Amino acid sequence: MRNTSKLLLVILLPEVILLLKRIWSYLAILFGGVVIACGFNLFLIPHHLLSGGVSGLAMLIGYFSPFNISVMYFVLNIPILIAGWIQIGKKFIGLSVLSVVTVTVLLEFIPVKAVASDMLLSSVFGGVLVGVGAGISFRVGGSTGGFDIIGSIVTRYRDFPVGTVLVGMNAIVILAVAYLENDWNLALASMLSIYVTGRMIDLLHINHIKVTVYIVTDQTDALLEKLLKRPRGVTKIKTEGAFTHKEKDMLMTVTTRYELAELKTIIKETDPQAFVNIVETVAVMGQFRRG
Repeated sequence: MRNTSKLLLVILLPEVILLLKRIWSYLAILFGGVVIACGFNLFLIPHHLLSGGVSGLAMLIGYFSPFNISVMYFVLNIPILIAGWIQIGKKFIGLSVLSVVTVTVLLEFIPVKAVASDMLLSSVFGGVLVGVGAGISFRVGGSTGGFDIIGSIVTRYRDFPVGTVLVGMNAIVILAVAYLENDWNLALASMLSIYVTGRMIDLLHINHIKVTVYIVTDQTDALLEKLLKRPRGVTKIKTEGAFTHKEKDMLMTVTTRYELAELKTIIKETDPQAFVNIVETVAVMGQFRRG
């Protein structure tokens, strides 16, 4: 009976862990959507400030036309989500769709009411909230739609920080509000908000930062068995201690800062006595899985 229970546990445990990870991803996306919607309706929209990308375009249309901002946010995201489905993958876009729908619905239910009367304060704190919400979505493998998806496509082929890519693509939105409102104070405050959003995303979404990990170990086979299950290559190098003249293996792998915690856990569980040196990597050439 005990053996049967253990066997069932071994079989079901990976499925349970996978299910819990999915639930966590969905909850994180929903929470990120709440934070973003609060940033829009409580800080940016009351002062006619703009966010970046598609949300900024939706706001721009909503300010100067009878169209609803939440509806325009959803409609403008549809073609980008379709493009992302083709270029990036189903899981990423599935979570992005959940985020877009969450933000769209919450924009209708959260009242548009200024928390701060000062436009500059609103631009900063609105940018922080939008950046935190977007960063959370990126951390669990999704996005908030719009230019985030375009930024993710770019960073799969080039090592640019996502937030920096988004700031660059938002320049046209800022120029549009400056021209239509004829108010550079509003445009500059919107630019500040978008910059803060980009910085918050880069703080939370660290997939573009690469590190090289050198592991000197006596448990080479056991470590390799676990490391090779990850989407990163491993190089085995023969080494010799200068003092002991004892031969050991050194494993070298390049990974992202986001995946580093998982890698550390694997090393500690497999060989707690391993000597590990972690260095930040300036650039990677050749075969490296960026997604």
